[in-house]
Amino acid sequence: MIKEFFVERRLHNGYTFEEYTELVDKYIETADLATMNDFDKALYETTKLNQHRSRRINKTYVPDNELIEVIKQIDEKQIWMVITEGWCGDSAQTLPYIAIMARLNSNIDLRILERDKNPDIMEQYLTNGKLRSIPKLVAFDESGKELFQWGPRLEEAQTLVDRLKAEGMKKKEFTEKLHLWYGRNRGKNIELEFIELLRKYLIEKAEV
Repeated sequence: MIKEFFVERRLHNGYTFEEYTELVDKYIETADLATMNDFDKALYETTKLNQHRSRRINKTYVPDNELIEVIKQIDEKQIWMVITEGWCGDSAQTLPYIAIMARLNSNIDLRILERDKNPDIMEQYLTNGKLRSIPKLVAFDESGKELFQWGPRLEEAQTLVDRLKAEGMKKKEFTEKLHLWYGRNRGKNIELEFIELLRKYLIEKAEV
């Protein structure tokens, strides 16, 4: 069944990575902190930090040859939908990699939707049936058929968070350790996960 939002072309009209980056930049530049409560101020500061992380990855990341080879094997038009928000730390550490991957093949059109402005779409891609976790990537072909999904967090990163939570660590502390892990990993695990994901998709496609 083709999703209604695909038929309505809401996905097609989503942001490119460049447009999304500009959107977040504009929010950072124009936000009025004097009118914000403490919670919104915290989100604002997190968004600023995330934008710095995202830009660093976008400037320095060089894709692995194995990943490039797999991505270039995609021979049909695809739309990669990513649901996210600027304050999402996991997104800042993964979306730039996804954007660079998408640039490797002209068949891939990356489109970004804001979670909180598209709650009906988010509800169709909950984590564990209840969590509105982001980022969430869903790939479609031109007809609207779902091809594969990824997200919201790298498996090893999720294992780390689960362990730190079980040890009683508070959110601020385990979040710092999570970002330290992302920084040291330098995209290695997202490459491995996408190589595996795309190879599986290509094999299944060849078998049809």
